[in-house]
Amino acid sequence: MSNHIAFVGAGNMASALIGGLLADGIPAERIIAADPSTEKCQILADAVGIRTTQDNQEAAEFADILVFAVKPQVLKPVAEALAVQIRERRPLVISIAAGVRSASLMAWLGGNCALVRTMPNTPAMLQAGATALYATPEVSAPQREQAESLMRAVGLTQWIDDENLMDAVTALSGSGPAYYFLVMEAMEAAARALGLPPQVAHLLTLQTALGAARMALESSDSPQVLRAKVTSPGGTTERAIEVFEDGALRPLFEQAMRAARDRSVELSEQLGKA
Repeated sequence: MSNHIAFVGAGNMASALIGGLLADGIPAERIIAADPSTEKCQILADAVGIRTTQDNQEAAEFADILVFAVKPQVLKPVAEALAVQIRERRPLVISIAAGVRSASLMAWLGGNCALVRTMPNTPAMLQAGATALYATPEVSAPQREQAESLMRAVGLTQWIDDENLMDAVTALSGSGPAYYFLVMEAMEAAARALGLPPQVAHLLTLQTALGAARMALESSDSPQVLRAKVTSPGGTTERAIEVFEDGALRPLFEQAMRAARDRSVELSEQLGKA
C-alpha cells in the first residue's frame, strides 16, 4: 500500500491499526494521526514514530486514505468540519465508528465520496480481530482492496453486501468477545466450585478456550463435527452437553444475539440523528 494514510482519532483502535500497518511494512512517514489530546499524540508518536497533530485539517490534507477513528457520538461534528476538504481531495474514507450508518456519514460529508464502513472488534488491539466491511457504490475495486488491506492489518476481514447486516455483525463479532468472556467466567467459577485452586481453574479455562479456538480455525471440520469428535458416547463430555442442551443453550444464544442486534438498530437510529 503506497498511499498516505491519515487517522482522525488516536485511541486504542487507531493505535492497533497503525501498529498493524507498520508491522506489514508500511513506512511510518506515510501515516499521520490527529487527536485533540496532546497526551495521546505524544504516546503514539513515541511508541511507533509516526507524525501526529492536533489539527484534523492537517491530517486530512495529507490523506489518500482517511480513517475516522473517533467515538460515534462525536463523528458528526468532526466529519462536517472536514467535509469541504474531503470533497476537494476525494480520499477513500474508512469509518470504524460503531453504529454510524454510511448514509448518515455521507450526509455529514456532503455526499459523493468513496466510503467504506467497517465493524472491527476489540481483539483487533492484539492483531486478532474480526472485521466486517461494507462499501458504498462510489468505492472502486482498487479502493476496496486498499480498505481490506488496511483492516487485515489487525486480523480477519469479511465483506458484506447489505449494510443492514452490520447490526447482525455487531451482535456476533462486535459483542461476541464478551460472550466468550462470560463463558470463561462461568467455567472458571464452576471449576473452583468443584475444588480446583483458583489459579489452576483460571489458567486451564483460558488455555482450553485458546486451544478450542485454534482447533476450529485450523481444521477443515465445522464446530459441529469437532464437537462430535470429542464427545464419546456415554462419556463425560456427552453428559455435560446434554445438560447444556436441556437448558436451551442454543435458543438462549439466539435470543441474546437478537437482543444485541435490535439494540444496534436502535443505537444506529439515534446516532444518525445526532
